[in-house]
Amino acid sequence: MVRPSGPAVGSGALAGLRVCDLTGQLAGAGATRFLAALGAEVIRVEDPVRQGRWDILRGAPPFVDERRGVNVGGAFNNHNVGKLGVTINLRDPRGRHLFEELVAVSDVVTENFAAGVMERLGLGYDRLCEIRPEIIYVSQSGFGHSGPYREFKTWGPIVQAMSGLTATSGLASQPPAGWGYSLMDHAGAYLMGLAVLGAVVHRGRTGRGQWIDLAAVEAGATLTGPAILDTTVNLARAAVGGTSSNRDPGMAPHGIYPALGDDRWIAIACRTDGEWEVLRTMIDLDWAGDQQLAVVRGRKAREDELDALMAAWTAGQVDHELAAALRSAGVPAAAVLRPEERIDGPSGGREPGPWLFPEVHHDEMGPVRVDGLPLQLSRTPWVIDRAAPCLGADNDRVFGELLGRDRAALDGLRADDVIS
Repeated sequence: MVRPSGPAVGSGALAGLRVCDLTGQLAGAGATRFLAALGAEVIRVEDPVRQGRWDILRGAPPFVDERRGVNVGGAFNNHNVGKLGVTINLRDPRGRHLFEELVAVSDVVTENFAAGVMERLGLGYDRLCEIRPEIIYVSQSGFGHSGPYREFKTWGPIVQAMSGLTATSGLASQPPAGWGYSLMDHAGAYLMGLAVLGAVVHRGRTGRGQWIDLAAVEAGATLTGPAILDTTVNLARAAVGGTSSNRDPGMAPHGIYPALGDDRWIAIACRTDGEWEVLRTMIDLDWAGDQQLAVVRGRKAREDELDALMAAWTAGQVDHELAAALRSAGVPAAAVLRPEERIDGPSGGREPGPWLFPEVHHDEMGPVRVDGLPLQLSRTPWVIDRAAPCLGADNDRVFGELLGRDRAALDGLRADDVIS
């Protein structure tokens, strides 16, 4: 197979890079959406027969209206913007051959199946290297492809429990709360995107590809550094719910406090005794004049009491107004924004609307807002101007224009459920 000349779709920093993407859910798809936004041509491969089972987010909420189906899952659309979408039945020899042709004209292959899945399909790293010796192959699984747990299958909560993260979150006298089902998917996606870029740079220098084996449990373990340090150095045992996660070891008051209204909150960080003096003056209540509270050591010693007094004071204040007054006086503060406020309301920083949450047009859902990238490149800005593909939407473009199949050949593959 002769590699087509000229750059792939896109004009960003990664223009000319083609990614054959078999990832699903958030962990892998989140990484390749970054690559697509930066200019790479990402061709997402899915199963034409097991529709919606390859990636359960395809038909999962949130939805824009009453419609349901494999093409209208809001989370799927958010994590697959900017990609092309094809379907290939890898259980069929003709499908595997078609996939191998796609690998032959790609730079990167990404997947986040359980360890051994690609090998059982006859499409492991060794086989892909036979097809394209300089291929960059990325695997992301729960436990990686080596070690005693390699055969285990995982989901976000399992990864977080095994990495130690779950035990660091919760309320006193309650079971560990964990960090939400998707935290490790996002963390894994960030590391996966970074690994791909590193491998691309390496190949640019040496001409050699490589296999990236990423274990989500290990990625989670890297986020437990402070708890591990406290345990190994101070022989301390982290107590779930033993303290507010908003508190700082050298600052007080430092936390989230109630404000006037239903479910309104304000964050306040008093960093120095000087800032406390300013804050004390604004509070203008007898308790704030206690001389023991004038120094951080005294405030930390009575932090539970101090937080209760602060909460009683802030509860009568309007969140945005109090935050503005505190900032003007030199005390860091911010109203706790709800998601809809962050997207459409005043942000206090760079305008979030069309920049951070661009609108794309989906073939079935119509106009929808999606996440942008929280960074700006001055010469090669990221672009998200195309919604996620409907199932198999780009089969003709990829298999016809890129791989050279004519209409009769494509119709025959569709008839046999090799593609959709």
